[in-house]
Amino acid sequence: MITALDHIQLALPADAEEDMRDFYCNALGMTALPKPAPLQGRGGFWAQAGPVQVHFGIDADFHPATKAHPAFVVDDLDALADRLSGAGHRITWDTALPAVRRCFIHDPVGNRIELISQT
Repeated sequence: MITALDHIQLALPADAEEDMRDFYCNALGMTALPKPAPLQGRGGFWAQAGPVQVHFGIDADFHPATKAHPAFVVDDLDALADRLSGAGHRITWDTALPAVRRCFIHDPVGNRIELISQT
């Protein structure tokens, strides 16, 4: 029986590591984590927010995930959406689920990201 989610992994092209680290760690507010020594030579990086870990791995045949996506619950969706929009990121609000306040963005390499209001 599955009891928890340890991490999710998102792919990125080798030349986008710094842009992705900036987006996830600065724009979304995650914290960079040290990768274990045996994995450091593979490139990419790990980040965490609360109990949520995302591992970013280099994919030589990268294609953005435009349908599959992580959905992050955030404590102040409006403030984060305003900050992201102000930094030039396109926010797409979605009302398909009336009981869920959410929006979608794309990271610097085109991966789809869902942001959901905690309340």
